[in-house]
Amino acid sequence: MNDPGSAQRNGSIRRGDTTEVAIRLSEVDKAYPVSAGAFVALEGLSLDIVSGEFVAIVGRSGSGKTTMLNLLAGIDRPTSGTVWVAGADLGSLSESGLAAWRGRNVGLVFQFFQLLPTLTVVENVMLPMDFAKTVPVGERRDRAQNLLERVGVGDQADKLPSTLSGGQQQRAAIARALANDPPLLLADEPTGNLDSATAAAVLALFAELHADGRTIVLVTHETDVQDVAGRQVA
Repeated sequence: MNDPGSAQRNGSIRRGDTTEVAIRLSEVDKAYPVSAGAFVALEGLSLDIVSGEFVAIVGRSGSGKTTMLNLLAGIDRPTSGTVWVAGADLGSLSESGLAAWRGRNVGLVFQFFQLLPTLTVVENVMLPMDFAKTVPVGERRDRAQNLLERVGVGDQADKLPSTLSGGQQQRAAIARALANDPPLLLADEPTGNLDSATAAAVLALFAELHADGRTIVLVTHETDVQDVAGRQVA
């Protein structure tokens, strides 16, 4: 097998280059210890996703979708097997190495937004830049404002998240995921807490981001993502 990171030695995905593997899972198992022995969340999972793909992982609750996303983000580690993402074998990285890698390469979007309630919306978007230090300090607020404008909530920048609707909060969360201009977006049930009309608008926004050349992996139990995702994996 060719090294999937051979053309990605800078540790990042070459955006939109569909000849390159962005993600490779090889014989991945993930089990959690429980009182009865072990709960197997994933078993023998192998999957390739090329740079620039939009892949929807579809399945019922409890089928291991979120576990897989956590492995791709380096939030969790496999029991066995290899997780290769954005030019890195995640199993070979230390916790600090994973954090640095994640800050450069991955934007995360969650079902329940995960915006910090005591920070304004624009401050929430600036936070990943503060951690990763990929954007000069003097440019961070302007970049955050521009991202909020792009996702359609620029006029909410100085408000607290609790004053926004669910759809507005999710748009702000997507702006935060884009803060460091990552080539890979991982979204865990991003429409699961939204009404159908708002969910459709959020999916359309993901389609726009995919058109920029980003690789997107979206986890959902919904089956109506076929209009935006190029591939579905059940």
